[in-house]
Amino acid sequence: MSELKKTPLYQEHLRLGAKMVPFAGYEMPVQYIGLKEEHLNVRNHVGLFDVSHMGEIRVQGPHSLETLQWLTTNDVTKLQKGEAQYSLLPNNNGGLVDDIIIYCVEPHQNYLVCVNASNKDKDFAWMKDNNKNAILTDESDLWGQIAIQGPKALALLEQLLDFKISSIPPFKWTFILWNQTELMVATTGYTGEKGAEIFVPKEAAVSLWKALLDQGQEFGVLPIGLGARDTLRLEMKYSLYGHEIDENINPYAAGLGWVIKPSQKDFIGKSEMLKQKEAGLPFSLVGFKLLEKGIPRQGYTLFSFDNQEMGKVTSGTLSPSTQDPIGLGYVWPQYAQIGSEIYVDIRGRKTKAVVVPTPFVRPT
Repeated sequence: MSELKKTPLYQEHLRLGAKMVPFAGYEMPVQYIGLKEEHLNVRNHVGLFDVSHMGEIRVQGPHSLETLQWLTTNDVTKLQKGEAQYSLLPNNNGGLVDDIIIYCVEPHQNYLVCVNASNKDKDFAWMKDNNKNAILTDESDLWGQIAIQGPKALALLEQLLDFKISSIPPFKWTFILWNQTELMVATTGYTGEKGAEIFVPKEAAVSLWKALLDQGQEFGVLPIGLGARDTLRLEMKYSLYGHEIDENINPYAAGLGWVIKPSQKDFIGKSEMLKQKEAGLPFSLVGFKLLEKGIPRQGYTLFSFDNQEMGKVTSGTLSPSTQDPIGLGYVWPQYAQIGSEIYVDIRGRKTKAVVVPTPFVRPT
């Protein structure tokens, strides 16, 4: 077994008393003072996340746009300089290699693709195997990445960076010079809250982290671990690779049709993905809430109200924001309507649940 990697902020996590766990080949903080406290601090104040374990792949050259159009489901021609786009890397059988964000540095010439930590080696290999003569470079070891999320995130960033971050619309980005270091500041995130994700050269990551913690004191800042990152995204019904989406799940079933543009372009696996959709997908991803005591967990079986096994829970928790036991899972399409009653098998006990609107919370 290979030794776990460490992000540039590893020593800072130890200094802050984080509980460290293996995650995607890295030693990462799962929590500092407690999942619930950290989760609620992001919803009410501001939190800092070390996401330096994420992968960054540079796509350059005159064939960069052609390559990304073929590799991804969304329409990359729409991207202008300073814009970002959520997209998917499809495989040949109608499923997904990963979900990604593409940052346009220069149209037709230079793009930075942020990929999931657990998939970065697989993604880079897949992109090379299906390249249309772009220049592909794995830059993952060059970058640190810090996410600043919460209702007071923009105020903290504006004070520290002396830049009106609130003027940058969602899914845009800009270069900002701070402390003689060029930062790539993007108004993206994985919590549903306002904020930004900052790509920082790894040698400057510690100084930026410390400055955010120091100046963030007046805004109620806390460092946030992977545990709260997961419950925050679950409350928003944001998909996590390996849970809601994977190599065998058609993204239309996961509710991701909005980032699939088959009428605008061709892409890997397009015909198979559409064929499955047109034939009628057997499952739909829903959000549900338990009506009885219990907590749904990934892998628990979902049953129809007439006691037929129909799917699995993909993610579940006791919502720190609402104190409701909530989950995501795949059900037969006829049970996907709001108000449909289903059962969750919790250790052999059929627990009543109801399909509810998502997201489970709506940040202000």
